Amino acid sequence: MNSRTAQSTYRLQPEGKSMHGRIVRELGLAILAGALKPGDRLPAEAVLLEKYDVSRPVLREAVRVLVAKGLVVSKQRSGAIVRPRNEWHLLDPDVLYWLIQTKPQPEFVSTLLTVRRVFEPAAAALAAKAATEDQIEAIAEAFSGMAAARTTEELLEPDLAFHRRIAEATNNDLLAYIGNMLSLALRESIILSSQVPNTHELSLPRHKAILTALRNRDALAARQATLVQLEETGDDLSTLLPGVNLA
Repeated sequence: MNSRTAQSTYRLQPEGKSMHGRIVRELGLAILAGALKPGDRLPAEAVLLEKYDVSRPVLREAVRVLVAKGLVVSKQRSGAIVRPRNEWHLLDPDVLYWLIQTKPQPEFVSTLLTVRRVFEPAAAALAAKAATEDQIEAIAEAFSGMAAARTTEELLEPDLAFHRRIAEATNNDLLAYIGNMLSLALRESIILSSQVPNTHELSLPRHKAILTALRNRDALAARQATLVQLEETGDDLSTLLPGVNLA
């Protein structure tokens, strides 16, 4: 299965399923792509009923899903209206996937790198102080999986686990949640950067430096090692996507 379709309910319509998923997906993509802008009303119920040939309860359930994802607000007599962009639940796996699909790739990668620069060094520094020994060993286990990988497919899961477990090792539930929700976007970044020759061999020492700092309980070194890893990742991605902004 394509990595982009692995973790979501509304990415591809399973065969034999109702139109519910298709309605959610197509309207969600239209909103993220800007075809439906904040303040716009969704097409009239009658129009959508005819387009998708579904019952009113099916359509209304699809709209409720979009409401739950922060994309629209449903108002009596006014219908469903697209919410302001800053109210969208961008860490929802489906919404994040639609964002990846609709944003120009260099723009999305630049956005992701900025988020990672803000989040990951701070999380690593906190984990160096807060992690239990079992959590440190879980991060080490993920690194061992990365070192043993021989293909991008083998590398992907341990690499994701390495970063996710650092967030979990902060022992802060909100940071752990953010780290988990960023996994989808990070997956895309890893797949992309793996196209750079020798990137796996070059990235292993940088990840090991992070692990060493965590084992030494050195918050400053953990922060710095993470920043170095992100800078090198940014350089790798900029060779593939010249439009990536590394500022």
